[in-house]
Amino acid sequence: MKVLVAEDQSMLRDAMCQLLSFQPDVETVLQAKNGAEAIQILEKEAVDIAILDVEMPVKTGLEALEWIKQEIPEIKVVIVTTFKRPGYFERAVKAGVDAYVLKERSIAELMQTLHTVLEGRKEYSPELMEVMMTHPNPLTEQEVAVLHGVAQGLSNQEIADKLYLSNGTVRNYMTNILSKLGASNRTEAAKTAEEEGWL
Repeated sequence: MKVLVAEDQSMLRDAMCQLLSFQPDVETVLQAKNGAEAIQILEKEAVDIAILDVEMPVKTGLEALEWIKQEIPEIKVVIVTTFKRPGYFERAVKAGVDAYVLKERSIAELMQTLHTVLEGRKEYSPELMEVMMTHPNPLTEQEVAVLHGVAQGLSNQEIADKLYLSNGTVRNYMTNILSKLGASNRTEAAKTAEEEGWL
């Protein structure tokens, strides 16, 4: 199998690539230090599986996943993360991720996951499933769009203009958001949503 590993921490990336290259089933291991570099490589090189970290600069693993599933859907995508944020997991599942697992696993377990996805099956970490069940995202898509504006430092009027809504509608959304997240102001609401991985 041909594998691409995208991970921004060079020591971790090198270690994972070295371990993978020792596996008899692994023919080639390509490396990328972020999601954008992963996409550039995948535009030129054919691989069977892309192993992506979630939080990377330039483009995140989730953005790379969304691109892969739209442009080259035959590539299997495994997200390997330390983050148990329900929003990340939810977004990855929506985008069609093949496996979403935690980083603290042995190479034997990772190889098992790679074989699972190549057989056309999905694999999700039980801990992440539990987090998603206990912390479902309470926000609607429109409320998330409003909070994106807040995170960018936009005023209610600027958010309204951007989303083609009235100022009053944005204010109503903000009231609902504050109530749902138990936040006392817009900045706190955006911070909470970001920490949960919903933004």
